[in-house]
Amino acid sequence: MSAIINFSLNLDNLDKTKIIKGKKGTYYNLTLRVNDEVSQFGDNVSVYDAQTAEERAAKASRNFVGNGKVTWTDGNIQSVAREVSTQGSKQDDVDFPF
Repeated sequence: MSAIINFSLNLDNLDKTKIIKGKKGTYYNLTLRVNDEVSQFGDNVSVYDAQTAEERAAKASRNFVGNGKVTWTDGNIQSVAREVSTQGSKQDDVDFPF
């Protein structure tokens, strides 16, 4: 499962307070989202500042910093399955009408 995604960042939109100085370099955390639909400009990738847990809990707006497009995929890209809680449900007790 692989893809090549090209994107551009607007460095002026980066929140300078989120720059992280590490032992081996300077870092900036980003979130890249691949959309099912293509924009009017042919883009289907959006790039945002990564949010902290507190920002997500507060439903803070995301800071858009760039966009791009998937330029190649091997055709095997799959969505990540979200963990579904099965507590309190018994699959054997479900009565399907078919």
